[in-house]
Amino acid sequence: MVVPKTEEEIALMRENGILVSRTLAEVGKLVAPGVTTLELNRVAETFIRDHGAIPSFLGYDGFPAALCMSVNDVVVHGFPSDYVLKEGDIVSVDCGTLYKGYNGDSAYTFPVGEVDEQTRKLLEVTKASLYKGIGAAVAGNRVGDIGHAVQSYVEPFGFSVVRELEGHGIGRKMHENPGVPNYGKPGRGAKLTDGMTICIEPMINAGTRGVYLAKNGWAVHTADHRKSAHFELTVVVRKNAAEQLSTFEYIEEALNLK
Repeated sequence: MVVPKTEEEIALMRENGILVSRTLAEVGKLVAPGVTTLELNRVAETFIRDHGAIPSFLGYDGFPAALCMSVNDVVVHGFPSDYVLKEGDIVSVDCGTLYKGYNGDSAYTFPVGEVDEQTRKLLEVTKASLYKGIGAAVAGNRVGDIGHAVQSYVEPFGFSVVRELEGHGIGRKMHENPGVPNYGKPGRGAKLTDGMTICIEPMINAGTRGVYLAKNGWAVHTADHRKSAHFELTVVVRKNAAEQLSTFEYIEEALNLK
């Protein structure tokens, strides 16, 4: 059973949404060839703690870091490390906070320096598909409508939707019901109601949709080792249009993308 959040709860989640969004912007400013993912993780953890929050990924089921840092063929759940980012890489940065008893969650895939045309297109299409999904997150629809919106946008470009991973509800817990797949049929799945808070997060592969789990039990790689992109926002389901609790605006301002 999914219980919609009160406006008071949503206000607290909005504070988390702003904090994760600002954290990703701080990280994004530093993404460049020659930087390690471990250094980016340190910057994020310091920023989160300096603002009175806790990095909710750290220690989650044993996860060892504040950020998930997923480079190139890693879809999600990569560990920060001494890996030095190189020109042409992409890095998905997934960030979570716990503040005033509620969680925030957002992810953005950054290009490292100049990337090739297909990679640029992968990032562009994945990000756009997220907004297609958000457009379907309206009270009265179902999670299948969100998944269908993402899938039907992505696949004509020749890209693939990862099916083993999905978005999720969020609130006092980082992962709540319902699950929110990035594929599906309209009118199927859990019904969306006003006040539900969910994370929509397309994970899109340049090649085939197959993935495998690394030996560390966390990192998910593409089966063909081609690149994968991941963008995520937290939203509130509303009657006419979803309301975003996290945003890419801070990132776009920091990177002069507007």
